[in-house]
Amino acid sequence: MTKDLKDRTKNFTHRCIKLSLSLPDSYLGNHIKKQLIRCSTSVAPNYRATCIAQSKKAFISKISIVIEEIDESNFWIQFSIDENLITLEKCKSLLKESDELTRIFISSRKTANLNINTNQ
Repeated sequence: MTKDLKDRTKNFTHRCIKLSLSLPDSYLGNHIKKQLIRCSTSVAPNYRATCIAQSKKAFISKISIVIEEIDESNFWIQFSIDENLITLEKCKSLLKESDELTRIFISSRKTANLNINTNQ
């Protein structure tokens, strides 16, 4: 599963970058491009960091960053749609992927938290 999620998070990043580059060259479009590139390019490397975390607490900390960055990416995609900079149709599968990844990582964080609490 780790390899699959490494590939999925990297692919998510690539797709977000491609989407951001398709936004219009306007003040708002350029601002969203930068924001989307910044948060989405954090997802894959931070997930990789969770894979080599040296403790459960480090894992939880790193996976929390991954969740936040995916959620922020999702926000900027949705905001771009709201501002009519891009169509929902163009983003539907990417929004679905961000939702699936978020659910997976939240579930992983819950499991890790349970393991910490039961081992104390």
